[in-house]
Amino acid sequence: MFIVITGVTKGLGRALAEWFIANGHTVAGCGRSSEILNLRFTHAAPHDFAVVDVTDENKVALWAEKVAALQAAPDLLICNAALMNTPAPLWEVPAAEFNRLIDVNVKGVATVIRHFAPAMIARGSGVIVTLSSGWGKSTSPTVAPYCASKFAIEGLTQALAQELPAGMAAVPMSPGTIDTDMLRQCMNEEAGNHPKAEIWAQTAGPFILGLGPKDNGRSLRVPTPGG
Repeated sequence: MFIVITGVTKGLGRALAEWFIANGHTVAGCGRSSEILNLRFTHAAPHDFAVVDVTDENKVALWAEKVAALQAAPDLLICNAALMNTPAPLWEVPAAEFNRLIDVNVKGVATVIRHFAPAMIARGSGVIVTLSSGWGKSTSPTVAPYCASKFAIEGLTQALAQELPAGMAAVPMSPGTIDTDMLRQCMNEEAGNHPKAEIWAQTAGPFILGLGPKDNGRSLRVPTPGG
């Protein structure tokens, strides 16, 4: 299976990329940090990793063209790249921080879909997974920008599901509570009480591979590792 993932330099995206590759799948991924170079050295062709900011329309377009030249349309597109705001009451969140979060978490997802979905639609098959959150259906204080972005992802993806042809699926997926840098940003050391991303991927990888047209438009949650 050919899989495209955004935000692969750390956290859930990195864990998924490593799991998919270890289990025989081909991965093309992007991220903003220099850690992409390590992925390139570790995983040679046919895998491909590029430095791409998902908020940059032109760079996403060029990346999609490059990926299309190397592989066919993805069987699975996972929109994972996201930011968490520094926890604070909404009125104390700087405008620049709020805007950047929305640009990455919402606009970035739409941009990636804009440039990868047409080839999948032309082929008539494929699954688009957008990483949502428990905070895409509920709220907590001090993370209003993040909640807003994930509520948006739920709506965007479920509307997209109504637009796709038969044989395809768009699925907003909550990963559950996983010990990542993002979780530690809002939960500090309490995040250590939850599974690591690498453990999570052992459950999430097979779960995602099992998604198909039957799941189109369903808001799903990855089962708890070991649960």
